[in-house]
This record gives sequence, C-alpha cells and structure tokens, in this order.
Amino acid sequence: MTEDEAAPAGVVEQGSRNLLMRVMAALVLAPLAIAIAYAGGWLWAALVTLAAIGLYVEWLTIVGARTPRVMAAGIVTLFGAAVWLEIGWIGATYVIVALGVVVAALLSPHRRGWAALGGCYAFAALIASIAVRLDPVWGFSALMFVLLIVWVTDIGGYFAGRGLGGPKLWPRVSPKKTWAGAIGGFVASLVVAAGFGAFGVGKTAPLLLLGAVLSIASQLGDLFESAVKRRFGVKDSSHIIPGHGGLLDRLDGFVAAVVLAAIFGVLRGGVDGVGRGLVVW
Repeated sequence: MTEDEAAPAGVVEQGSRNLLMRVMAALVLAPLAIAIAYAGGWLWAALVTLAAIGLYVEWLTIVGARTPRVMAAGIVTLFGAAVWLEIGWIGATYVIVALGVVVAALLSPHRRGWAALGGCYAFAALIASIAVRLDPVWGFSALMFVLLIVWVTDIGGYFAGRGLGGPKLWPRVSPKKTWAGAIGGFVASLVVAAGFGAFGVGKTAPLLLLGAVLSIASQLGDLFESAVKRRFGVKDSSHIIPGHGGLLDRLDGFVAAVVLAAIFGVLRGGVDGVGRGLVVW
C-alpha cells in the first residue's frame, strides 16, 4: 500500500491539488525566468533584485525582525548593489553591501544577528546571480547549468521521495524529505550535467563533478531554510507562489547552488569571467 493509499481521501485530494498548482506555476515561471536569463543585462539584474528583496523581506518576517526601517535599509542597499555590480563597480558593490548589512542590523530593535544574516543571504544571492550571468559569452550557459541542476534536483527529489518513500533524511528539520528523494535528485543532476557535456558545453567528467557538488549544495540550502523556519515555528515563508509557498521556499536551493557556483567561477575565471570559469574546461 502506498503512502497516498494509506492517507485519508481528503489528504490525497489536497496533495493532488497542490501538485497541480506546483506544475502550473512552474510552467509559467520557468520559461519566464529562462527568457529573462537569456536577455541578461539590466533585465536579469532587475529580476534578481526583486527576488532578492523578496527573500530579504520573507527572512525578516520569519525571524521576527521585520520593521519599516530595517526593510528600507536592506532594499535600498540591494538596489544600489545591483546597479553598481551591473556597471562593473565591483569594489563599490562590496562596500555598499557591507554597510547595508551593518546598518540594517543596527536599526533592528531585536534579533540583530538574524537580521544581519538575512541581509547577507539576500546580498549573496543577488551578487552571485548577476556575477554568473555577466560573462557575455558563457554567462547564459553557466546560469542555465546552475538553474537546471537545481530544478532537476528538486523535481527528481520530489517524485523519487513520493514514489519510493523510505527512511527520512532529517526528520527533525524536514519531516517529508527522504533519502530516496535526495538520491533521486542527485542522480537527476548527473543526467543534466552529462547532457551539457554531450552538447559540447565543457568536458563531461568535470561537469559531472560540478553538477554533483551543486546538487548537494542545493539540497543543503533547502535543509538550511527548513531549519530556520522550524527554529521560528513557521511552515511557509509566504504564499506568494501557488503550490510552492514563498520565494525562500522556492529559491533556497538555488541560492546555495549559485553562490557556490559563483565562488568556484571566480576562482577559475576571475571576477570578470565567472561564467567561463564555471563551465569551460
């Protein structure tokens, strides 16, 4: 007897509706994200900035540090960082980010450490997402590599976990995640990485290793966000995306993966060649 067969009819029906909403939302949002990623430039920077603002506000809401002054400080800093990063003022970007984190923490009446951590989280997501795409030649390929790894890790994990069930991965943090789901998502990421190698975007062996590392990072990012929500007794970061919850719920794995990818790209290709450093071997 499967988990769905053992569950009450109302629970099964609700789960089916939730899956349908997830699929419909993905069918709308994924092509839109890919199109904007392909366009790059200021359009991609604008999307990433809006997403980072959403991440920041949701984080503050979860940890109970959301006040108008703290939000304003973070939002202004995110806009400034995006503009300066897009025009190539890398040093100025780091300065404004550091100042923004400090100011937001000082303005918070309580839980200043959590407010500062939320700022670091949103700023890291912003900077990494723009940096990976900046390379005019390899930026789109590198960004799509990260996006697809994260997406198939999530999708593979969802269906493998529901279909196979089995032991829980970390029940204290995320009761629904299973080892089968984690392995299923990991295997799916290797298929995507092999596909990039087969189409000539880098060498297969290094891309397989990179895909594996990013898949693990994505799953750890998901668990990290779940741990934060559980720490503050929150189920969903918000309800902005039908079937998915909030931006934090949807982008937690991507944030972890893209930040790690950006670091790796900088180490291999420098600050001006993050995309090339990520996928060209």
